[in-house]
Parts: sequence; structure tokens; C-alpha cells
Amino acid sequence: MRPRRRLESLRQEIDHLFDDFGVGTWRSPFGSSFFDMDPFRRAKAAFSGMPEVDATETEKGYKVVAELPGMDEKNIEVKIANGMLTIKGEKLEEKEEDKQDYYVRERSFGSFERTFQVPDGVDLDKVDASFKKGVLTVTLPKTAEAQKAEKKITVKAE
Repeated sequence: MRPRRRLESLRQEIDHLFDDFGVGTWRSPFGSSFFDMDPFRRAKAAFSGMPEVDATETEKGYKVVAELPGMDEKNIEVKIANGMLTIKGEKLEEKEEDKQDYYVRERSFGSFERTFQVPDGVDLDKVDASFKKGVLTVTLPKTAEAQKAEKKITVKAE
């Protein structure tokens, strides 16, 4: 058995184990888990400065919050295509000091891209993104039909 297939097999076994505890506990509302990532991409996400992202679900919609300290909204791109929400960003920082005894010029550059599957029932025309104090918030409201999908049943005593 090739090493790649062993990893996939192990991942499937772990997913089945977590499924036994209940899908909602271990998976995000976006239908993916940490185990769904390719092992090499997972290592890159953990060690390359990928932004922290929280995805939550409410009865009215979904919210994705990404911490992007030191970035400008003009360097952030949010788009939805083919059922996927993509958040991209680039950061270019230049620092220059020119003093009597020395001259220092530093440049740093970094970029990231995170992609999430958009859940069924999202009203794509009302998706909104805002950026404040280094925090990007993407709001994905549910359609009226998706909000009514859950019905509470009253339990009667007999």
C-alpha cells in the first residue's frame, strides 16, 4: 500500500470515529473538518501564517470571521464561485529609517488564501463582508426557506 493511501485510509477511519459521536460536534457548518484537508496543505496551514478563521451558524445564517492583523481592506478579496467562498489577502510592508549614522530599509511580503464550501440554503445575493480593526467578517444569510427548515414539535402529555 502506498503511503498516500495509508493516510487517506487513516483519515477515513478517524472521520468514522468522530461521526459516531455526532457530525455536528466535530464538523463546521461548512461541511469540512480539519481531517478533510490534504495532509501537506494542513501542515502549510498550521505553519505558514494562515489567518485564524471561525465559522459559526445561527438560525438566520452563517458567519465567517478571520483575524487579519496589519492588513488593509484594499488588499483583501472575498468571492463566491462554484459553491465555494474564497478569502484571499496580500500584505506588503516596507519600513525605512534614515538616521545620521545608519540607513535601514526592510520589506516583507506575504499572501494567503482560504476556501470554504458554502452550505445549501445561503442567499447569495445578500452575502456581506466588512473589515474593522484587523478583523474580516463575512455574513452569509440563509434564505427564508432554509430558516423555516427546522420545525419545533410540541410534545403533548396523554
